Amino acid sequence: MATQAADLNSTVFDSYQDKSGIGGHPRGLTTLFFTEMWERFSYYGMRALLILYMTKAATFGGLGLDDKTAQVIYGAYTGSVYLMSIPGGWFADKVLGTRRAVLIGGILIALGHYSMAVPTIYTFSAGLVLIVLGTGLLKPNVSAIVGELYSPEDQRRDSGFSIFYMGINIGAFTAPLVCGFLGEKVNWHLGFGVAGVGMTIAVIIYIAAAPRTLGTIGRTVSNRETPNRLRKVGMISGLVLAVSSVFFVADVMLGTYHADHMIWYLAAITLATPLVYFARIFRSTELTRLDRDRMKAYVWIFIGAATFWLISDPGQSTLELFAENNADRHFAGFELPASWLQAVNPISIVLLAPVFALIWVKLGKRAPTLPRKFVLALLLIAGSFLAMAMLSHIASGGTKVLWVWLATIIVVQTIGELLLSPTGLSASSQLAPKGMESQLVALWFLSSAVGDAIGSTTAPLQDSLGLAGYFGLMGGAALILAAIIATQVKRIHKLMGGVH
Repeated sequence: MATQAADLNSTVFDSYQDKSGIGGHPRGLTTLFFTEMWERFSYYGMRALLILYMTKAATFGGLGLDDKTAQVIYGAYTGSVYLMSIPGGWFADKVLGTRRAVLIGGILIALGHYSMAVPTIYTFSAGLVLIVLGTGLLKPNVSAIVGELYSPEDQRRDSGFSIFYMGINIGAFTAPLVCGFLGEKVNWHLGFGVAGVGMTIAVIIYIAAAPRTLGTIGRTVSNRETPNRLRKVGMISGLVLAVSSVFFVADVMLGTYHADHMIWYLAAITLATPLVYFARIFRSTELTRLDRDRMKAYVWIFIGAATFWLISDPGQSTLELFAENNADRHFAGFELPASWLQAVNPISIVLLAPVFALIWVKLGKRAPTLPRKFVLALLLIAGSFLAMAMLSHIASGGTKVLWVWLATIIVVQTIGELLLSPTGLSASSQLAPKGMESQLVALWFLSSAVGDAIGSTTAPLQDSLGLAGYFGLMGGAALILAAIIATQVKRIHKLMGGVH
């Protein structure tokens, strides 16, 4: 037993000292970089097609749904992906271990994409469910493993997460170009199938490289749950599922079911989850005073991130439909597929992430604190949506908006994302109480679920306010929250207890 512990400590120590990977980082980062790159290729390849496939008429191979219903389903799907990161992180910490959770998640995602490649409504629905479950297992845990590559004092940590984030966005950039083109111009289900190939490549890379480059990181269960506790969790989960099923069946049988009900139900569950989770964390008797202060700071971080994604993520589907219906997409005699708009954000991250990584390393402790970065991110997303309000007003008169203006707005949003997302993900691994690393990373992704779920409930506002009013309202909300957080910057930084 002592020998095993010594081997484990030796492996972790070697990982901390290793500089043989990308940019002088541990070589395990290279493995995780390419695994996540191909996983994101699969996810964003499918997502680029999803809203367009659902709204296209059946005569063109689509589902023929109206825009509002399609946006509700789109929001429910994206919100569920991030909501499932909570049980995914819990199962990794308590049952599976992060390494095994990532592998199982990758296999489920691949099966989901291949299911969507079969042209029936049943396989389409089953594919969405499989991808939600698989992403919940993979997404928080692969990021938690990245955090384990570095010691708490390692100055390479933020830079490493920025590099990892760049890998995510290389996959996210190429996906709409490949899957989007094949789906829109050839066959929708071919595009979904190619996304599955990307996930299969990710699984192969992970299986082949992880044993050599990650050592024992993620193999052990950090905080294994007792059998009695597992049975209790299973009973509670089953009860919640049963009650939800009863309400759903009753809604359908009474003839009162509407697509909006699904997103309101999801929003309620999504909002309740972090409240319960934070309450559970604060009730823990194992937390030190420093842990409690850091969790208080993390509540603010969570609220800021949720607001950013509330405005940003639902806006992506709205922007894609806007590009389809209201933008001049011609370039050099070729009409750009509307799905290609989703490639602007990731290619901007690929180009700008190294710049931000270099800036943070050069500035060191002189860099803006995380709360200040969040304020700047919210100001940028607010400005971008206020600009979209102006473009929507112009388009309401029948004028086609140049595609380049939409691309420029997305670049501005991307700068805000680079201020918020990599640093927030890195802080999640640093602020986490011992034994809760995967779960706090999962909470970080849950902020996206909260934002997506609440954002989807705002979709009907596009009908009552019009697009210009909708974008103006969202931009104004971001401005207000930026002002509130700005008044709390010093307090939040102090509560973070030395984490910059």
